[in-house]
Amino acid sequence: MTLSGTAVPHAAGFIVNETPRIVTSRFDDPQGYAIERYLATGGYEGLKAALATSPDAVHAEVRDATVLGRGGAGFPAGVKWGFMPKDVWPRYLVVNGDESEPGTYKDRLLMERDPHQLIEGCLIACYAVGLSQCFLYIRGEMALAQERVAKALNDAYAAGFVGKNILGTDFSVDIVLHWGAGAYVVGEETALIESLEGNRGMPRLKPPFFPAAIGLYGQPTIVNNVETLANLPWILNNGAAAYKQIGTETSPGTRMVAVSGHVKRPGVYEILNGVTTFRQLLFDDQYCGGMRDGRTLKAFVPGGGSAPWFLPDQLDLPFEGSQIGPQGSMLGSGAVMVMDDTTDIPQAAHSLTRFYAHESCGKCVPCREGGTWLERILGRIVDGHGTKRDLALLLEVGRSICPGDFPHAASERLGLSAVPFPYQMTTICFVGPSAFAPVHSALTLFPEEFAARVSEDEPIPSGTSVPVVLKGVSVGD
Repeated sequence: MTLSGTAVPHAAGFIVNETPRIVTSRFDDPQGYAIERYLATGGYEGLKAALATSPDAVHAEVRDATVLGRGGAGFPAGVKWGFMPKDVWPRYLVVNGDESEPGTYKDRLLMERDPHQLIEGCLIACYAVGLSQCFLYIRGEMALAQERVAKALNDAYAAGFVGKNILGTDFSVDIVLHWGAGAYVVGEETALIESLEGNRGMPRLKPPFFPAAIGLYGQPTIVNNVETLANLPWILNNGAAAYKQIGTETSPGTRMVAVSGHVKRPGVYEILNGVTTFRQLLFDDQYCGGMRDGRTLKAFVPGGGSAPWFLPDQLDLPFEGSQIGPQGSMLGSGAVMVMDDTTDIPQAAHSLTRFYAHESCGKCVPCREGGTWLERILGRIVDGHGTKRDLALLLEVGRSICPGDFPHAASERLGLSAVPFPYQMTTICFVGPSAFAPVHSALTLFPEEFAARVSEDEPIPSGTSVPVVLKGVSVGD
């Protein structure tokens, strides 16, 4: 187990701390992305260990390690692999490197600073599940990540780690690098598959299009996140038992977290999964070091821009999905967005909602129309032209996307029913609800800031629904 030293800011935004380093051990090496440095620091030894045993044994090792997905859903990778139907060929691995959630940039750093670790993880996964080809999909704006991964792939092919008869065995696999065009929605696995096939990136209905059953080119497909696969070389080198000694029983290992906003040292940190609390992350000297300019914390988003917000009294919650969900939010893709007491809450909510409204693929009416109207109404309020009726309109439009109750922070303290994540939705994927999440959090937690921005209008009778017409689509009676 490699331990890092004291806190040291890194030029690329990564900061070294005292947490065991599973996926970031080469981040402070300026040449860590090169194959020479990778091999000199134990690179591809995990692949050799995998090839020395059976695919079933490798699969069992990953399943026993309980490697939770790091792309947002948190589903165990080994269990997901087990959904592949038997004796159906060919079958594919798709790597989701289209990191585009607001506030998230950990996968980009993994691809820029240690691309061979990702490639080795891809090879281990392909060997364990019998996948004939791997497609590595990288977001279009990540130019340096694309260049580093492309160079690493060429070097890995030349060294015999990728291609036919890898390391003199019967195992053969090709890895195809694909550049995206910068659409947020293709972070959803079925939309990413559509994009890979040359179609417009739009999510597929599930069922029947669960990728493990019907995925890329209609064949069984595993879709894994970059950080998820980057854990595999360490596990094959050290074993599932050693992995489970780090973190907690239900959330073993470490995880990368990207912190942005009003802290002294924003950046990417590798923390103990299920153990490190938000308070430790934001205020300990080995991490963010507290709020900037001596300000106080007002609110924070625990899991990327699409997650419902938390308040300061929830700082002592650990990075444990089973504890965050009942509180009405999610850990998501590993991004914490911090707002201090100078934050304009309506403006912050509008900025996030504008992003999700813009990124709607347009397939689902509630998302295409509802997200746009949420952005327009909220923009009117921020500009000082809103009325009290607009506040009710925001909730009404939002509930056309997320019917029923909606999760939010501090539910019980506010006298409202606590609703665990995930919430109900009328859309195929989470882009629609993501547009409503910041609106609902802001309205629920800081109603006084909205009240100060709107003018009086005709009162809305208690218990009545406000009709909203979205380009001919009536929402509400």
